Amino acid sequence: MRIAELATRFPPGPGGVERHVEEIARRFARRGDDVTVLTSDLYREFPWQRLAPDVPRTERRDGVTVRRLGVWSLPGELHYPFFRGLGAALAETRPDVVHAHTYGTYQAAVARRFGRRSGTPYVLTAHYHPIWSIEGGWFRHRLRGFYDRALAGPIVRDAACVIVQTREEERLLRAPGISLPRVEIVPPGYTPLPSPPAGDRPFAAAFGIGGPYLLFVGRLASNKGLLPLVAAFERLARHDVTSRLVLVGEDGGMRSRVEEEVRRRGLTDRVHLTGFVGDERLLASAFREARLSVLPSEYEAFGLVLLESLAQGTPVVASRVGGIPEFVPDGEAGRLVPPADAAALGAALVDLWDDEATRRRMGAFGRDRVVPLYTWDRLVERLRTIFEEVTRR
Repeated sequence: MRIAELATRFPPGPGGVERHVEEIARRFARRGDDVTVLTSDLYREFPWQRLAPDVPRTERRDGVTVRRLGVWSLPGELHYPFFRGLGAALAETRPDVVHAHTYGTYQAAVARRFGRRSGTPYVLTAHYHPIWSIEGGWFRHRLRGFYDRALAGPIVRDAACVIVQTREEERLLRAPGISLPRVEIVPPGYTPLPSPPAGDRPFAAAFGIGGPYLLFVGRLASNKGLLPLVAAFERLARHDVTSRLVLVGEDGGMRSRVEEEVRRRGLTDRVHLTGFVGDERLLASAFREARLSVLPSEYEAFGLVLLESLAQGTPVVASRVGGIPEFVPDGEAGRLVPPADAAALGAALVDLWDDEATRRRMGAFGRDRVVPLYTWDRLVERLRTIFEEVTRR
């Protein structure tokens, strides 16, 4: 089968959707499918940054053809990446099925247009975020509302199948009144991190972290609940004067505000911002050494970083939003709290901080009972069945 995967960005650009596309593309290729990824030459969107010049614009990776097309965007809050020549590239690829990633993107519209002209079915994996959780201010939210009301209907309706990761994602996608075709719930996979380096707390040693720490891993972005996290940590810092908060991830526009909030609360010596950690062995050690991992997001379609923590036996404290409650049983693999509620988050952190027996029980449950359910091979099996069905139709 010839499969075209369409995504805004692709590794080495970082991100969850980027990893998702890479993992499924290489597994389809291993099965003998002819896979082409059509993506952009962006490293990231916020702030806008292109890939380094030495990254090939066309290459073969793990049996997959990757073509990185130039993009341009409208300015400011009108931000919307347009691919140059995407329709022509699809026609050259001559796929049996087009798999577009991310609701509301240019590639979804092109996949629909290409399908209407060629008869090629297209499948949309939504990676859906509701209006209130997207980057930007009120004007950006108004634009998204206009898209939902006036533009999204035909693009989504004409998909041969819409794939969501959780029941909650499907509910949110239906909420604006968009008419949906066949919908399939297909959870994502988890990519195991390599074994941590040998030694006593190698991550803490590498970054000069002196005491037990609470770990956040993710982009420092506006929807990650970072300011309530700093406020919640202030309570934990008073409870245990040796505790530390470690934030691992590249700046998504919030670093300066987080640093300002840390200074305002007098926590400068207690909070470590490491930036992006590219060494995955060291990242695995960060999860394993942490007393708790935290993800206080306003919204998460899934939250794969929680699986990374649980795989190392470290329990999680996370917001009760999006798809998180569907795979993190509250009280069994960690604790779930309301989003943007610093008081509830702080109470949960303090509650578990000194309770080693409960943390060990939760970490073991997550590692042994939750993580094994989410594999990329299982995801690709489901996708392959869907692709075969829609191409037959």
